Amino acid sequence: MILGIDPGARRVGIAVADLETRFARPLEVVDRTSTDVLERVPALVAELEVTVVVVGRPVGLSGRAGPAVTAYAELVEALRARLPIPVEEFDERFTTTIADQGLKAAGGNRSARDSLRDAVAAQVMLQGYLDATRTAALDPESGSWP
Repeated sequence: MILGIDPGARRVGIAVADLETRFARPLEVVDRTSTDVLERVPALVAELEVTVVVVGRPVGLSGRAGPAVTAYAELVEALRARLPIPVEEFDERFTTTIADQGLKAAGGNRSARDSLRDAVAAQVMLQGYLDATRTAALDPESGSWP
């Protein structure tokens, strides 16, 4: 399993994907005011037998680091210190916007959409990571996946 994390100041979206299907799905939203992310993530890693964690890197439209970079960098370093598996980084640009658009298209009330937004944003980020690594893994000679 792969765990995707979309960190925010108040809430952290979490998504998962298995290596066989390589499709991400939203898992949960961690409210930072009531739950310690640095306790919840290692618990999920053990429970789900996660082999890699991917954290969404805040990048602005210009490609430069966004304003949340300090908190993000501290989270990544803390996770790397606590977890016995790789912690990778991936661009999270537009994930919340894409999540909002998808949730609006699916319907439902605003409260329900708001409660899912961060987990869906994590799903979008993790799927982008999976797609990018799948493309990078394509064998150019045979045109197949390794």
